[in-house]
Amino acid sequence: MRGPLPGRAPIPTSDDPHIPVLLGPILSAVAPVHGLWLDGTLGAGGYTRALLDAGASVIGVDRDPVALAMAADWAAPYGDRLRLVRGTFSHLDSLAGQALDGVALDLGVSSMQLDQAGRGFSFMRDGPLDMRMSQDGPSAAELVNTADETDLANVIYAYGEEHASRRIAHAIVAARAIEPITTTLRLAEIVVRCLPRPKPGQSHPATRTFQAIRIAVNTEFSELAEGLAAAERALKPGGMLAVVTFHSLEDRIVKRFLQLASGHEANANRYAPAKTDTTARFDLVTRRAVTADAEELARNPRARSAKLRVARRTEAPALPLDPDDLGVPQVQKKGRR
Repeated sequence: MRGPLPGRAPIPTSDDPHIPVLLGPILSAVAPVHGLWLDGTLGAGGYTRALLDAGASVIGVDRDPVALAMAADWAAPYGDRLRLVRGTFSHLDSLAGQALDGVALDLGVSSMQLDQAGRGFSFMRDGPLDMRMSQDGPSAAELVNTADETDLANVIYAYGEEHASRRIAHAIVAARAIEPITTTLRLAEIVVRCLPRPKPGQSHPATRTFQAIRIAVNTEFSELAEGLAAAERALKPGGMLAVVTFHSLEDRIVKRFLQLASGHEANANRYAPAKTDTTARFDLVTRRAVTADAEELARNPRARSAKLRVARRTEAPALPLDPDDLGVPQVQKKGRR
């Protein structure tokens, strides 16, 4: 059977399995659901449909054109209560064009994207080394095949917390000198050869490297910091912010943002002067991250790393955001090879 056209991912059918994580805890934390919400990561529409069914109107935003094409299968019954917009949630305030009663963000790569080999996100399925959520701009293959070895090592360490980053980057550069690295399984095989065999229960050796490259390709951390600031600007007093993260670096950024925005002094930079304005712009609804219970984990193992944080906007004016205050990982780049 002929594969997808180059640069074009296949569109999944609307009955592909997708279970939104921590949906029950989100709806409980933000109840009663009302007014206008923005779902900044539409994906397969799990959160959007639940918010609509709970009584809200929703602006569904996604940078992935496949997600928007899939929504055509289920959006019609909601009529003008649902508006679909292609874009990134870093600009959610301008995309909304009006004040919001709620913002939901489900970060990282979706199960829908992971399950499509042609998208190039998964080391478990062979496909083109792509990883672009928006399907435009530089791909993972371009990064892997052109970045300086030091840059690659820095990306893999900073965005993947991979301690063998230099060994992996060296192996990638050596392999691409023989033949360009263009598929997910070839990259995974290179990484696996650099690391010890995992013990039972440990993650696949390529997990951290694939995470790091995906984050770099999609500028996920800068998008997150800008998206949190955009949510602060867009939410009405009393509006709810619900964010689901899937790894420690994401959760750390969200946690620090909410600590600072709720008036708690928690600067990532201990040498910076103390903040002079600690007026709370958000009240914490969840004091600690909410995780999946045993019942949800049995139903959806992908929820095992998910963490939910929820906060309510106050009447205090929004403030400019310095990503350094959130501890956003930075990568010093030397250049291309």
